[in-house]
Amino acid sequence: MRAHLGGSSRQSLVTARAALDAAVKGVDASKASTLSAELFFVADVLDTNIAVRRALTDSSRDDKSKSVFLSELFGSKIGALTLGIAIEISAMRWSAPKDLVLVIEQLAIEAEASAANIAGELDRVEDEIFTASRTIAGSAELRKALTSDAKLAKATLVSEILKGASGSTVKLVSQLANTWRGRSIESAFDDYAHALAARRNRVIALVRVAAPLSGIQLERLSTALNNQVGQPVRINIEIEPTVIGGVSVKFADELVDGTVSNRLAGAARAVVGSK
Repeated sequence: MRAHLGGSSRQSLVTARAALDAAVKGVDASKASTLSAELFFVADVLDTNIAVRRALTDSSRDDKSKSVFLSELFGSKIGALTLGIAIEISAMRWSAPKDLVLVIEQLAIEAEASAANIAGELDRVEDEIFTASRTIAGSAELRKALTSDAKLAKATLVSEILKGASGSTVKLVSQLANTWRGRSIESAFDDYAHALAARRNRVIALVRVAAPLSGIQLERLSTALNNQVGQPVRINIEIEPTVIGGVSVKFADELVDGTVSNRLAGAARAVVGSK
């Protein structure tokens, strides 16, 4: 998140993002998009209700009571998957109550990015969000119209601006136009672009090898990564002379290093340490 989160909130974002990874694993684009819409709904409710926000970030309140509270508040309005994430997030620690809203919004954007990724449109959505931000920010008339309180008029205007755009782009810009949260247009679009990039980085694998992979090897690797993540993964190949053999895969926050050089380095460290 571009917003400056305190130490506890930064760690909670890392944990919350892992919960989202699990939630979108193996689902189709429609379910990921529904998860996004419901997370945006939760964020909007918390953003407009200070008492609820404080109740969920009160460290003296036990996790079970927060779970019951959330179930009573949202149980009939959101699906079990979204409620589960909300309950998991409520058990985390926060530097400030407002950070809870920022992180849930981040997850909502990333969930829609996952829907776009599953549909093979994530790059397109990022490009369209960038173009929309420049179009809106550069027009005084559009800026005024989209920061007004007329939701119906804004929905119509967004549809006209984004005619022919991806469904994910329309959903994200429509949400943004109705929830500026005190941000400037530029800052709000930057937040969304940052969240999209964060999700893209979680579905990109950097593969280091000594020599180019064959078509069959690349297909097997792609299948293995897709199965592990539960949605399409883009593979970037890097030819590295220091790689003696095997393969090193850097994926999101994980590093799986099976290169000969790495194993030899480990053996060398073990020998030194034994002296």
